[in-house]
Amino acid sequence: MKHLLICFHAPSENLQAMVNAMEVALEACEFTNLTFSFQSPLETTAQDVLACDGIILGTPENLAYMSGALKDFFDRIYYPCLEEKQGLPVAAIVRAGQDGTGTQRALKTILTGLKWRWVQDIVLCKGPWQPEFTEQCAELAQAMAVGLDEGMI
Repeated sequence: MKHLLICFHAPSENLQAMVNAMEVALEACEFTNLTFSFQSPLETTAQDVLACDGIILGTPENLAYMSGALKDFFDRIYYPCLEEKQGLPVAAIVRAGQDGTGTQRALKTILTGLKWRWVQDIVLCKGPWQPEFTEQCAELAQAMAVGLDEGMI
């Protein structure tokens, strides 16, 4: 059995709607070889990462960077997971009011250092809130989950 970890910092109503859309999308699927869990970056430990087979990261953009909660997550898991989780399939969602460039660059730099394997381009939900953002999150979660469940990633 494989496990997909969704580590998403969702301090606002809109970000929580994005998480909820992913949860509804995954619960609607019938997986034969997959479990999944949703956790805040502040609650996620290195042991959680070591136990997963794929991870989706989510963050708002704060001051042209990822949230402090996601950065704290990386600070705590980096060295315990560095050698053990090379090649971990990863995808990410960035909710950016303006640009998203700095957050994307930071994620790519950190994940290159961890040697995790991107399985999809970063989903950038940019500009004023749009209901389509929840659909993009749901599609990403389903695609990654199906890929893990069927052994494609």
